[in-house]
Amino acid sequence: MKKVLIINGGQNFGHSGGKYNQTIAENTLAVLQEFENVEVKITNVSEDYDKHEEVKKFVWADYIIYHTPIWWFQLPNGLKKYIDEVFTAGHAKGIYMSDGRNAANPEINYGTGGMLGGRKYMLTTSWNAPATAFTLPGEFFNETSVDDGPLFGFHRMNAFVSLEKMESFHFHDVEKNANIERDMKLYREHVRNVFEQELKPEFVS
Repeated sequence: MKKVLIINGGQNFGHSGGKYNQTIAENTLAVLQEFENVEVKITNVSEDYDKHEEVKKFVWADYIIYHTPIWWFQLPNGLKKYIDEVFTAGHAKGIYMSDGRNAANPEINYGTGGMLGGRKYMLTTSWNAPATAFTLPGEFFNETSVDDGPLFGFHRMNAFVSLEKMESFHFHDVEKNANIERDMKLYREHVRNVFEQELKPEFVS
């Protein structure tokens, strides 16, 4: 039995009602239910949660899937608060033990004290920015991808606790030119392809 934790970072704030990321989470669940022997838990950060129970979910999971909108080029406040609280509560309780260094040689091994080794994570983000803002010369993000640019720190955070990155999926232009049917179809194909590889039987010769 493989275990998947879905973290829905959408929330009701300003002009956002959190519905887009709720739709993404529902599509994720629908695809995962196609596979046998997959158990899923979902956390909605906009709802009440117990940080200690969330630590247990990270330790329980084989895969963590984050769904988050991007506000002002960063994680929304609710998801950032969730991570700050849960990861801090997870110190020496399964998420991380230390920053990995020791007093004898503090110059090396930073970021090697995570406790979630053997687990993987996937990130989805939703943007008002079109995909071309990241790819075309002269456009806003200087030809730097979401993962290597605005979300670089997010990925290093997950590496810090020893999670291994799976291929991300980014939704673009969701305010001015959203095509939910098309984008969710592409996303379901992405999740299906990733987990077909992850969950395929391992044959021992």
